[in-house]
Amino acid sequence: MAEPADFRAVQLGFAAWIRDPTHAPAPEGVEERRLAIYRELFFNNLSDLLARSFPVLRKLLGGDAWQALIRDWLVRHRARTPLFLELPREFLQYLEHERAADAGDPAWMPELAHYEWIELALAIDEREPQESGVDVDGDLLDGMPVVSELAWPLVYRWPVHRIGPEYRPDAPPEAPTRLVVVRGRDNRVSFLEINVVTARLIELLSEPDAMRTGRASLQQIAAELSHPRPEVVIEGGAGTLGELRRRDVLLGTRII
Repeated sequence: MAEPADFRAVQLGFAAWIRDPTHAPAPEGVEERRLAIYRELFFNNLSDLLARSFPVLRKLLGGDAWQALIRDWLVRHRARTPLFLELPREFLQYLEHERAADAGDPAWMPELAHYEWIELALAIDEREPQESGVDVDGDLLDGMPVVSELAWPLVYRWPVHRIGPEYRPDAPPEAPTRLVVVRGRDNRVSFLEINVVTARLIELLSEPDAMRTGRASLQQIAAELSHPRPEVVIEGGAGTLGELRRRDVLLGTRII
């Protein structure tokens, strides 16, 4: 049965006031004390949820700035999910696309928030590391390494993994920050800082239907670098492949 038009209008008006009590009128006929209790519960629940999802950002901004940020999110953004755990993603979209450019925020704030959100996204991802068709002890050079679906390579302008109370950079470094964030077999989320060669290696091994051996991938990288001694790249890459397996970025080699 369709909702009566007047009831829907009341709902929309109440929601508008909850989001922006400074500019939207309060619903008529409801005791102010009760309205205030509901408004504070609503706001505090969202603030606490996002503070747990973005703890570093919350700490760096401080209480007043954080509260103002959450209020601005409520005013500007319209969430499209009923799922509580998806709200941090909605908050991230607001920071990246809707936050006013002249708000005076630290330039690294959207990237730091994305980095913090990745941990939550991996933690709640329902997939498990692929085990079937994988030899966990396979030869990573002469076999075909399998990259975990729960290993996400990332590139940031800012060194987001280092930003904290003791380090708030004013300008990004010349070189971007490359990370791979992974949820391992123990379900713990961790990160590994990588260089451009390791990033390229993971990219090659992750290509759809990639059927490359580790050695072939490293030979391609050596060619792309015009390295005079490809064997040096392969020797160093063998150690990198082993480290990636220890960190569950690589699950093993493909059984064919």
